[in-house]
Amino acid sequence: NNHGYALAVEQLFATGNKWNPPSYRAECIRVLMVELTRIVNHYWAIGFLLNDLGAFFTPALYAIAEREKILDFFEATAGARMMCNYMRFGGLYKDLPERMHSVANLINDKVRDFNTMEYLSELINERIPRSIDELDEFLTASEIIKSRTVGVGYLPPEMAIAYSAAGPLLRASGVPYDVRRADPYSIYPELEFDVAVRYNGDIYDRYLIRLDEMRESVRILKQILPRLEKTKGEPVAGISQYMPRVPMGESYGRVENPKGELGYYVVSAGDEKGPQNPWRYHVRAPSFINLTALGPMCVGHKVADVVAILGSIDIVLGETDR
Repeated sequence: NNHGYALAVEQLFATGNKWNPPSYRAECIRVLMVELTRIVNHYWAIGFLLNDLGAFFTPALYAIAEREKILDFFEATAGARMMCNYMRFGGLYKDLPERMHSVANLINDKVRDFNTMEYLSELINERIPRSIDELDEFLTASEIIKSRTVGVGYLPPEMAIAYSAAGPLLRASGVPYDVRRADPYSIYPELEFDVAVRYNGDIYDRYLIRLDEMRESVRILKQILPRLEKTKGEPVAGISQYMPRVPMGESYGRVENPKGELGYYVVSAGDEKGPQNPWRYHVRAPSFINLTALGPMCVGHKVADVVAILGSIDIVLGETDR
């Protein structure tokens, strides 16, 4: 979520005289963090979709176990496992640590101490692909899952577009729209990946497309690893000021969030020297907008199906409680 806001404010900074864009290494680490976040999100979404279907917590725990390994990396890098406040205008808070080192809080605690790049390499090349294949093997051909999801919660492409749906919800209805390709940002133009798309528009395809997207994220991450090795030592720090003055104007920064298009509209006004706080700030939250299609998708189905349809949209309440 940091990425979209950073892009919006950086667009304003770029209109001024003294502006140094993020270094190539900073852009590589940004992509590393957001693609790992996409995988984290989809692990959670698939696990809890199965909960909503009645498979209480066994599939979710399989997904969460691997998700925790990524959160360990986030904690070592940004200081937080979730809601990482890591990106800065013009760069990052700091570079990746040489080692992931933990502290013993209790007497019997095992102290974690890994080489960061070796940990990332194993995670991206072995652990994550293996766990995605496990989920695919155990869930995709399940007769029970198919009977509860195939043809349920249908969202036709015309309706998905009319409701301004985005992300997996839109692409599972056959619309191959992805901000990373439609309006490229960061270093995505030089990375090889496909826009995952499915065409049946039901719960089952919304599950499958998340598996597809996780595999595409792994494909991107495998291209990021050698770039991190080549750029080692490059500066990554952003603007050091706590409240920098931002040139006046307006901008819209958008990114392909795991749940859809996440946009930040920012207006800088009111001080010719450059205000330190936005005059206007608005977030285009994908969960809030995707949720509007829930009603039409539920027509003709049972109450038990409503829970599963809602789970297949994958909302987060922090974006919808307005």
